[in-house]
Amino acid sequence: MKRTTLSLFAGVTALAAITGFAAVSTPEATGADTSQPAARLPVERTSLLCPAPSTSDLAETTYTSFTPVTKGAEEKGGAALAAGTAKGGKETGEKTGKPVLEPKAPGTPVTGQTSGAGTPALVGTAEGSYAPGWTVQQTTEVAAGTGRGLQGVNCTAPDTEFWFPGASTASGRTDYVHLTNPDDSAAVVDIELYGKDGALKSTLGEGITVPPHASESLLLSTLSDVEQTDVTVHVGVRSGRVGAAVQALDDKTGGDWLPAAADPASSLVLPGIPKDATAVRLVLFTPGGTDADLKVRLASPSGPITPAGHETVHVNAGMTTGVDLGEITRGEAGSLVLTPTGGSVPVVAAVRVVRGKGGEQESAFIPAADPVGARATAADNRAKSTTLSLAATTEAAKVRITASAGTKGGTPASETYTIKGGTTQNVEAPVPAGLEGTYALTVETVSGGPVHASRTLTGQDDDVASFTVQTLSDDRGTVSVPNADEDLSVLQR
Repeated sequence: MKRTTLSLFAGVTALAAITGFAAVSTPEATGADTSQPAARLPVERTSLLCPAPSTSDLAETTYTSFTPVTKGAEEKGGAALAAGTAKGGKETGEKTGKPVLEPKAPGTPVTGQTSGAGTPALVGTAEGSYAPGWTVQQTTEVAAGTGRGLQGVNCTAPDTEFWFPGASTASGRTDYVHLTNPDDSAAVVDIELYGKDGALKSTLGEGITVPPHASESLLLSTLSDVEQTDVTVHVGVRSGRVGAAVQALDDKTGGDWLPAAADPASSLVLPGIPKDATAVRLVLFTPGGTDADLKVRLASPSGPITPAGHETVHVNAGMTTGVDLGEITRGEAGSLVLTPTGGSVPVVAAVRVVRGKGGEQESAFIPAADPVGARATAADNRAKSTTLSLAATTEAAKVRITASAGTKGGTPASETYTIKGGTTQNVEAPVPAGLEGTYALTVETVSGGPVHASRTLTGQDDDVASFTVQTLSDDRGTVSVPNADEDLSVLQR
């Protein structure tokens, strides 16, 4: 093949490495039509990292794994989520510890449970038909103490940069940044904190070493002794790659995981604020050297609404800005839509949401999220405890939602919905017939504009406002593989 073809092949391999590896084959004969659009092929390997769930002895954690059935995926394969050091290197993905869960087949979810404070961070690997769109949800219930309530997080693929607007070093908050290294060599990480006046001075966040197949948990207040209500955490990896998440625990309003926000962009969507939210705080940060001015709109069921008194927000360059939006949803589904008033300046954002009153308050976080794209999945859904929120912020869109079989039984069900442009809808998502256990919801964009989505999961106790919210973004279960043509004449050059 030509050197240009080889370079393109290497680029595809690098893209596939984000979530796995795509099988790539070149045309069988010289002269194949390379003008045709690139094919999309299922990834063959996916890695996911789950942070250590809790330091509470009262913690009960459930891991739920699901892989949607993907056309064209290899029939063979397998997946496992476990702690410990890999045997035989990253090619095998085997672990020394007993797996917390091992899926039996794509299309059916499976769960695993752990108790107490001793559960470590977990590393998962899926191959073959188990890899495309593999999703693992970590859900922890803490009965009492700091961080009480429901804490949920999607286990994520390793990466090299993360932004977490919405963290805090204030009194009453205990926030940790969790770093997990899935590879055979050490990773070196820098952690930077930004408050309302800019960077918080600290040398303790520089050059943090995360050993191979290990995790580190760092208390933010030990990285800086400056108390700040709103802090943006930036995790940058000098060498290697890690999974990263922030665990935000509050003495009065429980706690939850703060996932990484979508990459800095001039327009952002924060989907699915619960309709009964009693307090919503928007936190923003612009990493560049230019201030940002943004329009703030709420995409409601009837269309875009401008929040009174919060029509726009100004974000100073390099400084974290927090805005109290109060009970902005007022009993209706809603998503925040941020767009530039003038020039485009990249911004990261998240909201902290509180439900309940008095001593029964609970909090969760919704970061700015990427669209659903072709397909996205939420695992660990429970009958009468799940709310699925869909936002079509620009133009109308049609989506298909499929409920999987349950972990202990049930028949899959599917429905198609049309979401009007500029609105957010809490849809009555399908539930498997004869459901036993928990199930997965897969959202696919059928036509129209981009769709943003989130799933709210509430606790079983009706007297407590415990909840957690996870956004749904494209699962990257397939990768684009360009057509390639053989050119044996290069051997004669």
